Amino acid sequence: MASIFGSLRVCVTLPRIRCLSTCGTLSDTQSILFSARSYLLRSSPHILQTRNCSTSVIMANKPADSGDFRLPLDVNPTHYDLTIKTDLENSIFEGVVKINLDVKKETSTIAFNSADLKLNDASLYSDALKIKQLDTSPSFDEKAERCVLSFPTPLLAGSKATLSIGFSGELTGAMMGYYKSSFEHEGTKKYYTLTQFEPTAARRAFPCWDEPLLKATFAVTMISRADTVNLSNMSIASEEIYQPQTTKVEDPSLEALFSALTTEDSQWKISKFETTPPMSTYLVAYANGRFAYLESSYKSPLSGKTRPLRIYSTPDVIHQAQYALDIKAKVLPIYEEIFDIEYPLPKLDTLVAHDFDAGAMENWGLITGRTSAFLLDPKKADMAAKKRVTVFQSHEIAHMWFGDITTMEWWDYLYLNEGFATLMGEVIVVGVYPEWKVDSEFISQHLNDALDLDAKLSSHPIEVHCPDANQINQIFDSLSYAKAGSVLRMLSNYVGQERFLKGVSIYLKRHLYGNTVTKDLWQGISDSTGIDVPKIMDNWISKIGFPILTVTENENGIVVRQDRFLESGPAEEKDNETIWTVPLALLTASDKVSVDNSVVLDTREKTLAIDTSKPFKLNAGTYGVYRVLYSDERFAAIAEEAAKGDAVFSLNDRIGLVHDIMALSKAGFCKVSSALTIVDILHGEKEFLVWDSIARNITTLVSTWWEHDAVVDDLDAFRRALFAPIVQRLGYEYSPSDSVDISQLRTRAVGQAAVAGDSAVVEELKTRFTEYMKTQDDSRIPADLFRTTILTAVKHGGRQEYEFAKALYENPTTAPSKSISAIMAMCASRDEACIKETYSYILSKVRNQDIVYFINGLQTNYLTRRSCAQFFKDNYADIAKRYEGNFSFKDVVSLVFENLTKEEDYQQIVDFFKDKDTSRYNLALSQTLESLRASRAWIKRSTSDIADWLSEWKKRSV
Repeated sequence: MASIFGSLRVCVTLPRIRCLSTCGTLSDTQSILFSARSYLLRSSPHILQTRNCSTSVIMANKPADSGDFRLPLDVNPTHYDLTIKTDLENSIFEGVVKINLDVKKETSTIAFNSADLKLNDASLYSDALKIKQLDTSPSFDEKAERCVLSFPTPLLAGSKATLSIGFSGELTGAMMGYYKSSFEHEGTKKYYTLTQFEPTAARRAFPCWDEPLLKATFAVTMISRADTVNLSNMSIASEEIYQPQTTKVEDPSLEALFSALTTEDSQWKISKFETTPPMSTYLVAYANGRFAYLESSYKSPLSGKTRPLRIYSTPDVIHQAQYALDIKAKVLPIYEEIFDIEYPLPKLDTLVAHDFDAGAMENWGLITGRTSAFLLDPKKADMAAKKRVTVFQSHEIAHMWFGDITTMEWWDYLYLNEGFATLMGEVIVVGVYPEWKVDSEFISQHLNDALDLDAKLSSHPIEVHCPDANQINQIFDSLSYAKAGSVLRMLSNYVGQERFLKGVSIYLKRHLYGNTVTKDLWQGISDSTGIDVPKIMDNWISKIGFPILTVTENENGIVVRQDRFLESGPAEEKDNETIWTVPLALLTASDKVSVDNSVVLDTREKTLAIDTSKPFKLNAGTYGVYRVLYSDERFAAIAEEAAKGDAVFSLNDRIGLVHDIMALSKAGFCKVSSALTIVDILHGEKEFLVWDSIARNITTLVSTWWEHDAVVDDLDAFRRALFAPIVQRLGYEYSPSDSVDISQLRTRAVGQAAVAGDSAVVEELKTRFTEYMKTQDDSRIPADLFRTTILTAVKHGGRQEYEFAKALYENPTTAPSKSISAIMAMCASRDEACIKETYSYILSKVRNQDIVYFINGLQTNYLTRRSCAQFFKDNYADIAKRYEGNFSFKDVVSLVFENLTKEEDYQQIVDFFKDKDTSRYNLALSQTLESLRASRAWIKRSTSDIADWLSEWKKRSV
């Protein structure tokens, strides 16, 4: 799954100041990351209801203890026959599931997962006993979301049984389980349905053994209105219109479901899908609605077989889906060749949803995701949108192998899915768009993002214990995605990419349709390389944090020492016990530049004999998951050499240098003035991605010192001096002959100059937007500058510009990228009436999935940062309810409070949450509070240092 917050950087084109996701680029305004329901009772002689139920009626036998979240393994499911009836008009679903069971040990009870469902007619048939048993008084454990059935006659060990249960539920907008999504067509709101089961929401759609280890095959049958489209993981095996007199219902357990169908008002149809391979419940998917589709295909390079590829959406936006379909056709054969494993299903569909909690989801054979993940304007697509769609699609297709064919045993090993999809999604793009330099972009997009989060005491290991659903939801973060992907990238560089990918192929082939843990992956790569991979990697996966390598020069060379890096400064001894095996990737430049990838640091410190009179650097190529601290003099020498171009230090080295020096200054290992000096040295840089890293880090400084006007004014002057000359050189117009690098550099430079208040840039953008408002013709606004233009116009405009942005957001045909730009623009207003209206608008008219975009926009606007936090506090109950059970809420909490760095803010935040149930976001809250302490200390320590450096810079610049 691509997290929208691990990847909100992509969807909104922002990095995170503190994590999708499925999976970003920088905003020039600010950087960021990204209901209790009552269900209708269906009349039945044996009603079983989970959660919102009368305890006096059906909870009498509730288990006393919910401490064990895992299901007992007395029985294992092997096959599900799942029949679902979807009634869009009445927003309900109902069905019957028949589950084949292998009995592992004698038992008279059966425990399975169920939540927010009404269950009925539970029966158990034993092949060995040849009897059918009923349980009319089941017990429920609401905390563990578990139902337990008890039967008078035990099932025999080694036998087989079939459990049949009827179920029903309400189609809500919960964005989890089986839910409904809406769109507007010709002024009318219409609905369709889809599923989102990862990690633990299949149980909200049908009773099941909802754990990744308990794989089974699935035969899905869907009953729906005849004028709708049914989709599931597999291809349709048969489809027919229901005729009461002629349609045969051979299974008695389905008779009640079919007898309730009435054909007076509308016809119903029955869609039966082919049976899946063994798979986990969280990957099961189905959808129903009036969808349109585009179709393509690809030819397998392994078998020569041609498979159909489709992308589905509502008819009004299907024309925006062609690019995502094209990407799917390009990357699938590349994955097959790399892994030497053919995609095993008969088709691969993508369904685009208007309401979606994460970024996208890797349901096997039916990928799903939000509009911003898969749609773009075919006539006027910006580079950020193209990158976003490419990475989302590539990431989810990587999961067809990592997660779908081979699945982690339990959520502790989530990184085996998400870390690989993060890394491979980028590796594959190299083969499609080499000019994008995705390996270099990985440093800012993923590595630096991961190191920012992992530099906290409140971080967690990549492989982390997950005892319950709340904990599972919280680990879909930058550590499971970006850090895991970065650690795997480091390993790949150390052993060599070809041998690494060979090991990955061995791992996948050994565990086809199975479940894995960390040692299985290490074994595959060890076999392909002959290297003791666990010795190198175990601490990177199982221990919290990462090292800072301190380089001390002497007459014999250098001494390299490792300690745990924390954003708050040097780690105390109790937090500094881990010794990592660190690939040093030592670059030296004597007669020629060479990189020694074999040298490692596996002790506290090591001496390396090198000639320090010549250029050198650790972590060549910035593949290592660590920071490197040199003396100020060495940092300056590296920067001076780096400013000359690629002769000694590569693009990757220069990007890493900028990120390292700024992170080190925040932690107090060096001064911010040293970081600014390096940026100043690099002012003649030509590569976009280096400028991107500079922009991100200066944005971090401005955002941290946002309540110190003098510092912000001087930092903005510095930004203008850096980026305005680039605008003057490159202008505002884009040409097909421009390189990708030039196009992106133009976009970044205009954005940075505008947000820094360069008067010429601001006036140019305002003029172009005014013409757009007057004529409805946006041809003078290049697609890549649309976001910066509309943000600048509303920020420096008034009610007219605000209303124009709002109308753009409300127009259902607006492309997702423009829609998000409109949100950000609305929140950029400095008009008090408009700001007040925006807060009311969020509560009354905004989709749940879009709230985070509004919160981000309001935090981008320094005038609304504090009022946004107060708005969240005042409306906490409502917002929390709208996000109940979703991934996104933890990121909303972080986003709202992460910029409040006054002395009194910390305690006020702690006091606010004292009486709240924080179990859904306790990790994110702890990380936010720790960041606030670190930022406050940084401000105290460095304000005069920044001011003094900027004062001297201004004197030199006169």
